[in-house]
Amino acid sequence: MNNSSQVIRAFTPTGKLRASINLGNPILANRDPASGDPLGVSIDLARAFAGRLGVEVEWVVFDTAGKSVDAVTHEQADIGFFAIDPLRGEGISFTAPYVLIEGSYMVPDASPIQANDEVDRPGRRVTVGKGSAYDLFLSRELRHAEIVRAPTSPTVVDVFVAQGLDVAAGVKQQMEADAKRFPGLRLLPGHFMVIQQAMGLPKGRGEEAAQCLRQFVEDMKASGFVARALARHGIQGAIVAPVTQG
Repeated sequence: MNNSSQVIRAFTPTGKLRASINLGNPILANRDPASGDPLGVSIDLARAFAGRLGVEVEWVVFDTAGKSVDAVTHEQADIGFFAIDPLRGEGISFTAPYVLIEGSYMVPDASPIQANDEVDRPGRRVTVGKGSAYDLFLSRELRHAEIVRAPTSPTVVDVFVAQGLDVAAGVKQQMEADAKRFPGLRLLPGHFMVIQQAMGLPKGRGEEAAQCLRQFVEDMKASGFVARALARHGIQGAIVAPVTQG
């Protein structure tokens, strides 16, 4: 991986590597209940990348994906961890994915909806986290159902239940956990999308820096680092994405 002084400067205009962390995706980032510091797969990767560059890392922490994306797009952070999406790609250079995560629908037990392809019907209201990958995807894909946006991804099921909506959409593991808090809910079989979770940097940082980050992600997948991080943090339902280079 090219660690030239030019590449290091591209990643650290403030002298540190500012890593944008989204706590809205519990599969990849949470807070340590004791210290309050961020922890998770994203944090492990950010530390490892800072180590490769030989620089300090600074956390820029947000509660939603949209805020995290904006921070990198507007160069208030130097790297971030996002689901790949064409709209986000207008301001961010993405790596290939490092993990794949299923997106699932949840409905009340009494709902007539039995399959994913029955969701997009007139009069049905689908709850998503504002600015999440699911919001972006479903905003393009749904033709008949109405989208209702919860403030954050972790609050989707709370809004869904409180407002008596028809469908909740989000990370499968988050849906499963929320189903334990709210009896009388069920997940639809399968998934409506597979999130490709990647790293990214501001497009203005140049192709050499972008290639450096892409190679880092491939190295982390190939070496088993990502798999070990998923296991260390007890993450289930996310799988390591295939190596795409080298």
